[in-house]
Order: sequence, then structure tokens, then C-alpha cells
Amino acid sequence: MKYKLIITDLDRTLLRTDKSISDRTLAVLKRCKESGVLLVAATARPYRTITEYNELIGFDAAVCLNGAYIAYKDKIIEHCIDKTEGETFLSMLCSVSSPVISVECGGVLYANTVFDEWESVFWDKFPALPEGPLHKILLTYSENEEMLVKSYLPASMYHTVANGQLLQIMSKKAAKMNGISALLDNIGVCASETVYFGDDNDDVEAILNCGLGVAVANGIESVKASADVITESNDNDGVAIILEKLLLGEI
Repeated sequence: MKYKLIITDLDRTLLRTDKSISDRTLAVLKRCKESGVLLVAATARPYRTITEYNELIGFDAAVCLNGAYIAYKDKIIEHCIDKTEGETFLSMLCSVSSPVISVECGGVLYANTVFDEWESVFWDKFPALPEGPLHKILLTYSENEEMLVKSYLPASMYHTVANGQLLQIMSKKAAKMNGISALLDNIGVCASETVYFGDDNDDVEAILNCGLGVAVANGIESVKASADVITESNDNDGVAIILEKLLLGEI
């Protein structure tokens, strides 16, 4: 394989809809590692929620929270939201709306509505923020909420929509491709030497800028339009199919 890094999104890309990983995918990832290729997870998830996949796969690095938190060996790189700006933004938002808010702050998800799936901690003090670095603000998506976000968001922050359901707000330094670039600088690998797999809005820039950009068939149209290759869906071993071809030199 001519590429040095395989970078993959997790949900709806590497992971099947039920959040599992097929034996076929695990086998080809193992072959890639044995051939000397580094494996990197690039996900909107916080680092604490990828532990079970890390144990199965053995990622060499992880770009988490859309690039707000990068883990490589014993090194952590963080791209945080300024907390004063975060509180000012939330204050303006809460003055005209009653949004469902959650924040990744200090390695904990705090929310004004409990989300059992993500083990959130109840926080009813918004717009005041908990202690610790602020990596991400999350809002339940609606057209009205997105309009308000666009109105109040400071120039140092940006937003995306994930899975058509969630508004994600991060520092502009925390885009996935920025996180990947910071990682590549530390590893000493060029973007042209990487393969990227993705499915959603946050993946478009990485698909366009990595050496080989691959979209899964279940991805949104903008991702598929940006990709060099469109593979099968996440439930049909789309990532594994491309990796097998790469190992055989067919791509």
C-alpha cells in the first residue's frame, strides 16, 4: 500500500448502524497495521467514548470532538472554545430561545436535558459553564436554532449539522481537517499520503484534502460529490472493501 495513514470517521462510516464492527473489517485493519500503515480515528465523539473500538482495533492516534482533542502516543493537542466567548454566545441564545444545550467541558458532557446514551451530567446553570476547557457546544437541530446560531456566533467559532439532528459548535481551529493537519505535523506525514473515509458534513474538507478521499454509499450527497471513490455502505463493509483493494494494489 502506498499510503502511510488510514483515517476514518466512526459512526455511519467504519461502524455499522448497530455500532458494531464486522469481522471482515477488523481483519483488514489488522492486515493494514501489520503492513506498517498507521490507523487513525477521526470522529465527533469525545475520546472517552471510543475506548471499546480502540481496544478492538488499536488506533495509533485519534482526532476527537471534530478536531478539538487530538491524542497521539502520550501527547494531547487541544483546540478549545474561549470560555468567555462561549458564555456570551449562550447568554444571547438563551435570551431569545430555550434550547436543549449540552457542552463537552473538561472531559465531561454536561446537559440541561439528561442523555443516558452519552452518560451526560445534568447542568441547569447555562449560560454559565462548568469548570474545565470547553471543547464543543451542542444544540438540538432546528431551522430556528440554526438561524439564531448564525446570528450570534462569534468569528472565532463555527457550526456544522451532524446526522441532520445536531448543531455542533466548535472553535474554528477545531475543524476535523485542522485536527488531522496538527496530527500529521507531529507524525511527519503529508496529507497526500493519507486515505480518509467519511459520510457527513464534517468529513468533506478531509475528503477533499487527503490523498484519497472515500465516501460510504450511505453518506450525504455533498460527501459523495467530494470523494475520489464511493464505496459500499457502512452496513456492507464499505471501508473494508477499499482497504482490501489498496492492499492488493488495485487502487
